[in-house]
Amino acid sequence: MSIAAEAADLFGITLDARQVAQFDQYTQALVEWNERVNLTAILEPDAVRVRHYLDSLSIVKGTPIKAGMRLIDVGTGAGFPGLPLAIAFPEVHVTLMEATGKKVAFLDHVIQTLSLQNARTLNARAEEAGHISHHRARYDAVLARAVARLPALLEYLLPLAKVGGRCIAMKGTTAEEETADSKNALQILGGRLVKIEAVQLPDVPEAHYLVVVEKTEATPAPYPRKPGMPTKKPL
Repeated sequence: MSIAAEAADLFGITLDARQVAQFDQYTQALVEWNERVNLTAILEPDAVRVRHYLDSLSIVKGTPIKAGMRLIDVGTGAGFPGLPLAIAFPEVHVTLMEATGKKVAFLDHVIQTLSLQNARTLNARAEEAGHISHHRARYDAVLARAVARLPALLEYLLPLAKVGGRCIAMKGTTAEEETADSKNALQILGGRLVKIEAVQLPDVPEAHYLVVVEKTEATPAPYPRKPGMPTKKPL
């Protein structure tokens, strides 16, 4: 099936011919750049479509995407899930946060090549961005895929979310266990577990999960702590 058919069937997302072409350009850029920058081990087009693009679009099962929303993808790497969402939803504003300069250069290249007016990069660590006034508590949705275990990850995500906004962590089979270990972090950082949503992708045997957290109150000023501390000493 095509990306358009599967996005519609699985998530109710409508993609036009231009958007489908943008996904094709994205795949081409991934393959070309991966020869000199370590972006992904998944390069076969069908696998990219399912395990990167459809996986990214599954975010809609964790929060409704509305025009004018501000999204930030923390530790985006090669752009997942942020860039596929920027392609699929041109009416939302997407910030791609990445600490590695070479990956940021790739993201800037894709944004320019695809003429994405609604996406921008932020070359920073989450511990730093969480204390920048125009990023702290500014986002409707804060997203992350495969960045850190949830108790540490929440310290990266929640400071960036608006009160009433959502943080969505894309997780594998450890989703329930990591969530159980995050009760203290949620209480300290001002978050509340909304749900753990299972996502089944075509021809992918293992289930993926969205851990959805709502920001219920302002995160205390000391958080996030200095770089490295959230993972060394999780809350």
